[in-house]
Amino acid sequence: MILNAEGLKDREAWKKAGYSLPEYDREAMIAATKEAPFWIHFGAGNIFRAYQANVVQNLLNAGVLKKGLVAAEGFDYEIVEKMNRPHDDYSILVTLKADGNVDKTVVGSVAESCILDSENEKEYSRLKEIFCKDSLQMASFTITEKGYSLVNGKGELLPAVEADFSAGPGKPASYMGKVASLLYSRYQAGEKPIAMVSMDNCSHNGDKLYAAIHTFAQKWTEGGLTEAGFLRYVENQEKVTFPWTMIDKITPRPDGSVEKILLGDGVEGLDPVITSKNTYVAPFVNAEECEYLVIEDAFPNGRPALEKGGLMFTKRETVDKVEKMKVCTCLNPLHTTLAVFGCLLGYQKISEEMKDPELQKMVEIIGYREGLPVVTDPGVLDPKEFIDTVLKVRFPNPFMPDTPQRIATDTSQKLAIRFGETIKAYDASPKRDTKDLKLIPLVFAGWLRYLMGINDRGEEFTLSSDPLLDTVRPYVANMSLGSDADVEDLLKPVLEKTEIFGVDLYRIGMAQKVCGYFSEMIKGPGAVRETLKKYTC
Repeated sequence: MILNAEGLKDREAWKKAGYSLPEYDREAMIAATKEAPFWIHFGAGNIFRAYQANVVQNLLNAGVLKKGLVAAEGFDYEIVEKMNRPHDDYSILVTLKADGNVDKTVVGSVAESCILDSENEKEYSRLKEIFCKDSLQMASFTITEKGYSLVNGKGELLPAVEADFSAGPGKPASYMGKVASLLYSRYQAGEKPIAMVSMDNCSHNGDKLYAAIHTFAQKWTEGGLTEAGFLRYVENQEKVTFPWTMIDKITPRPDGSVEKILLGDGVEGLDPVITSKNTYVAPFVNAEECEYLVIEDAFPNGRPALEKGGLMFTKRETVDKVEKMKVCTCLNPLHTTLAVFGCLLGYQKISEEMKDPELQKMVEIIGYREGLPVVTDPGVLDPKEFIDTVLKVRFPNPFMPDTPQRIATDTSQKLAIRFGETIKAYDASPKRDTKDLKLIPLVFAGWLRYLMGINDRGEEFTLSSDPLLDTVRPYVANMSLGSDADVEDLLKPVLEKTEIFGVDLYRIGMAQKVCGYFSEMIKGPGAVRETLKKYTC
C-alpha cells in the first residue's frame, strides 16, 4: 500500500485496512480545478491538511463540490517538492478520538501544489495564472501570525520587505510581497474580486493580512511601481475583502505512535522529511476530532456552500466575539499555561499534564474563575461548554501526542492576546479589580522563569523558538536557582513592555505580584512545584 495515485488503485486493500477513500472521480476533479480554481490556500502544513483539505474532501464525496483545492507553500518549498508531489498530493488524516478510536482517511482534495517562489519562473507564472482566473473566489492562509509581519522583533523592517518596497512587484522576495504581487496580477487582469482569508490562530487575523498587503500597495503606488488604481482596489471592499476568522483544531507534529499504526496496516513510504529549514513533515497528519472554523461572510466573488462541511459563516462582530472567547479565555491561555509549566516540570505531553492536580486546578481557575466572568457570549458557541470540552475532552485526550514544547513556541507573541485582554477587561470594569487575578500573573512569572532554560529539577533544557528570545532572555539568563538578585530591578524593563503583556504591568499594579512569584520559583530545585501548590490550593 503506497500513498500515491498508482498505489491507491488497489482500493480494496486500503478499505480492508480501514481507510476511508475519496469517493469522487479525482482525475475529473483535478482537471476541473486546474481549469477554474475557486480556492487557493497558502501554507501547506498540518492544520490545512487535517482541516480545510478534509472539509473539501467531504463536500466532494457528498457531491456538493466538483472542484478541489490548490495548495501553495511560500516558507519551505521542500514541503511541496519532497512530500506533496511524490505522493501525488494525497495525504493521510489520522483522527485520534478521546474514546480511543482512530479514524483513518486518505485525503485527495488537493488538486495541485505550487511553490511561492518569484525566482522560479514556472512556479510563479502558474500562481499568477491562477490569480487571474475569473473563477477564483478566495485565497486563504495558515502561515502563523508572524507570517504577516513586515518587521522583526525590534520593530525594524525586514531586509526582504525593505528591498521589495523599492523594487516593486516584479520579483519580490518577502512572503507578503509575493502575495501582494499576485494580487496586483489579479488587479491588472481586470480588477477581479476576491476574498483574502487569513485562517491563522490570531486576533483579528484579517486585519493583519490587510495591513501587510495595504502597506505594499501603498509603498508601490507612492513609488510609481504599480498603477495608482491598485491601492484603491485593495481598499475597495466590493473588490477585495479581508474577512476575520476564528479557527480551532489541534494538529500536533506527526507522531511515531501513529506511524506505527499505519505501518502495521501495510502502508509503505511513511518516512518523514526534515527539511533544510527544519520543518518536520510526513505523509500523514494526526489531529483531534474537535474542530471549529468561524468566518466573516464577506466574499465579493461569491463562495460555495462550505457551511455544509461544518464551517460557520456569520457577521464580523460575531467572529470577533468567538475569537475573543477562544483566544483570550477558553482555550489558548490554558494551552499556553500548560506549555510554560509543562516545560518547567518536564512533561512531554499535554494530556499527561491534565493528570497533574496543580496544573489541572490552575487551568480551571484561569478558565472558569478568572477568564469566564469577562467573556461575551457570541451566541453561536457557548463559552462554558467550550471550556468544558477543552478541559474534559480535548486536553486530557491520551491519544493526542501534543507537546508543551510545541505550544511554547513564540510565547512572547501570544501573551498580550491570550492574557492581556482579560486584564484589560478587569481594568476597565467598575465591578472588577485586577488585584483579584491571582494565576494569570503566575503564568507571566512562569514564562520568565521558563526563559532561564532551567527546569524545576535544576537541569538545563532547550527553549522553543521565539522571535524575542534574544531580546528578553538576557534579563534572566544570568540568574541561577537560589540567587538573591534584585528581581524587580532586573525584570522591570520587561514588565513594562505592553507589546509583550498587552498592558504595562506596573500601571495596572501587577508587576510586584509577578516579581514575587518569580522570586519564589527561583529559590531552588522544586520551587516551581511548591509555588504551584501554594497558589492552587
